[in-house]
Amino acid sequence: MKKLKQIFTEVKTNLYHTPDELNQLLWQLICYSPKMPVRFHQQQLLDEAEKFTLKAKDDYFAHRELDFKGFKWGTGKYKVLITHGWGSKAADFAEMITALREIDNLEIIAFDAPGNGTSEGELSNLLLFIEAVKAIMLNYGSPDIFIGHSLGGMANMLVIKETMVKPSLLISLAPLIRLKENFEASMSAADVPCPAQEAYLKSFETHFGKPADHYNLIDRYNFGGRHWLAYDQNDLISPYLYMEEFLNTNRSIERHNYENAGHEKIIKSLEMIKDLTAQVNKVLLPG
Repeated sequence: MKKLKQIFTEVKTNLYHTPDELNQLLWQLICYSPKMPVRFHQQQLLDEAEKFTLKAKDDYFAHRELDFKGFKWGTGKYKVLITHGWGSKAADFAEMITALREIDNLEIIAFDAPGNGTSEGELSNLLLFIEAVKAIMLNYGSPDIFIGHSLGGMANMLVIKETMVKPSLLISLAPLIRLKENFEASMSAADVPCPAQEAYLKSFETHFGKPADHYNLIDRYNFGGRHWLAYDQNDLISPYLYMEEFLNTNRSIERHNYENAGHEKIIKSLEMIKDLTAQVNKVLLPG
């Protein structure tokens, strides 16, 4: 977190000399994921997990395969994959994983995406999240239940679209809907002028071969299966303006508003976790 604050301060207080220097700082601002230490109860949970390491190819920053860390609890018939959000990690789902472990017949998998948590990588991006999910699916099989928070929720939806898998249940917790607008909000918070924001977005398109608004779930979502979505109408990171548009476009999605849960803390909400486990139990015990 200290490094991200330093980058933010450099941008906000104009500690750069040329537009190119500012653009380099903006790459750091957008793509550096802060690392937060693991708490005692989280470490206890990780200690009980079967640990594994897989590789995700980073074609855009490191230009090589990166090792990322994964954790598995249980050996049940039904596979659950949890994909964390930006600046997060598997351990942040300790309360949810603990509740899921009380359900019989589950195999629960969580991981730290490249550039996040304990995994390798200096910078991260949505595509690395997607590559990590696909690597887990290749090695452990397709999940029956996908759970994703924030950017992880977006990644899960895009993986499902790309691979055409058909999970029994997709759970999305405060998913990001519009990636470009999320970038713009981060830059605006640091008082980046509009021309510099436009220059960054142009460099993003050049670097990745697609514009940031290519990753807009309004246009790219096509999952026709059972989908349960939790959100907070007052969320500032995944604004309800975009969430409402997404939900109105996809009315088959079952949704629940957890007012004032907060974008980051919604994954720890006891009310949400209770409802989430009920959704999982519907898969295991239909009817």
